[in-house]
This record gives sequence, structure tokens and C-alpha cells, in this order.
Amino acid sequence: MGFNEKERAFIEWYPRGYGVGFKVKEKLFETQTKYQRLELYETEGFGKLLVLDGTVQLVEVGEESYHEPLVHPVMLAHPNPRRVLIIGGGDGGTLREVLRHETVERAIMVEIDEMVMEISKLYLNVARGAFEDPRAEVMVDDGVKYLRETEEQFDVIIVDSTDPVGPAKLLFSEEFYRSAYEKLSEKGLYITQAGSVYLFTNELLDAYRAMKNVFDRVYYFSFPVIGYASPWSFLVGVKGDVDFTKIDMERAKKLELYYYDPERHETLFQMPKYVRDLLEGTQ
Repeated sequence: MGFNEKERAFIEWYPRGYGVGFKVKEKLFETQTKYQRLELYETEGFGKLLVLDGTVQLVEVGEESYHEPLVHPVMLAHPNPRRVLIIGGGDGGTLREVLRHETVERAIMVEIDEMVMEISKLYLNVARGAFEDPRAEVMVDDGVKYLRETEEQFDVIIVDSTDPVGPAKLLFSEEFYRSAYEKLSEKGLYITQAGSVYLFTNELLDAYRAMKNVFDRVYYFSFPVIGYASPWSFLVGVKGDVDFTKIDMERAKKLELYYYDPERHETLFQMPKYVRDLLEGTQ
């Protein structure tokens, strides 16, 4: 796994010998932060590539294919998302997309690794002013601890974390979901990325079952993300009577999105039959 000097390529190897790779022009930066190894590359066709502990986080060209489906379906399904909490998302892409919604009065972002934010600000064209927006409050803290201790209520909680294995495993625990449920307002939506549909199927199933024990309703969907072992899965937890299958098209028309298509919102819910059977417990 990682940078191959001879081939001038970065390859992330997934389970069962499956890999996702990019041709690399040069390595721009590498450091060991307090929490993880951070690498930055210039690719041949996708701009800069951000890597944490050997796993691809994003490429500049196409990063919206992850940030748009993570943010806009829940924001548009909520009737009035005014207070939003983002856990993770140090590159600023999730915060950027959240702040595109005029309803948002306050967006709190909690990132545990300050170095990820600093390097992203210096090298990546992702946040695009989001960190300086007056509605944004960015803090360096442990998201698990913050959610457990805060007394604030949120309309939408978005978890933009690394994969549901290793250090991020706590973010996919039933205990964490219970903290999130308690901090959602009467009508609230929670969303998390949940890994590769084909290659992290067991992790997806575990997270889905844990969320089902907590939230009033749980939805799953997938989306093709550039740089990941797609299709990539997402899980949505509902508190109250919010209908995640329906979105506000008037608000959607103002966004001019590139990857997620609000007019085809129902296509999000396409999932391979065997995975759907596993999720629904029929297999």
C-alpha cells in the first residue's frame, strides 16, 4: 500500500487484492501528525491527492462526488436545517457544502487533527473560504468527546470520518449513535459515510444494525465516489417524522450541483441485491 517510486503511482489496496491508484507527478508533503501519517501528492489528472494512514481521503478533481451526497440529501430532506454539526472533515469540503444552504445559521465543525486542517488550507483548493465564513465555528477536539459533553441541539449531524475500521471505529459504535440521537433536535437527521459496499460489507452491516437500535428509522444508500472503491455507502439515521425519501426541490434548484442530482433523489437507494438482502436480514 502507498507510493510506488518506480511506477510513480499511489495505490491504496483494499481487502481481497482490490486496489485504487493514481499516477503521481510528485510527492508534495509527508509528515506524522499527532494521530496519523499524512501524505500529499500531485497527480497527473486529478489535482492534489490527500492520504491519511495510507488511505485515500480525496483528490481535488472530483472531491464533490463524495461531499455532495454526504451533505445535500440530508440538508434538503430536513425541513429547516439551521444548526449543523460536522465531526471530522478537516479538508473543509463538507463545511463548504453545508454553508451553501441559506437556512444554516450555525455550523460547528469538530476535527481532531489540526494538522489536516492546516495542510488542507495551505495546499488544497477544497474549503474555498468555508473556514472564514461567519456562520462557521471550527474547533480542534475529539468528536466523540464533544458530542458526549455538548449541551447543544442540532438539526443535522454529519460524520465525515476515515473508514469504519481502526481509529474511527468508535464513530460507528452504538454508544456514539446514542450520543448523536440525544443531541439531535426533535426533527433531526444524522449521516455517516460507511465504506465500500463490496469490500467493507461487514462493517456496513455492523453500523446499520447498531444504528437500527438507536434511531427511529435508518436509510442506506450508495454513490460512486472518485478515488474510492465504489460504490460507496452512506447511512442516515432519522429522529422524529422527517421523511428522508423526500427533499425540498425549491432549495435544491439554488445549489447547481455537479454529482448528486436532487431530481433523481430516488436513485440513491439503489443497492446490489445481495447487500440489500443482508441489510434487511433476508439472507
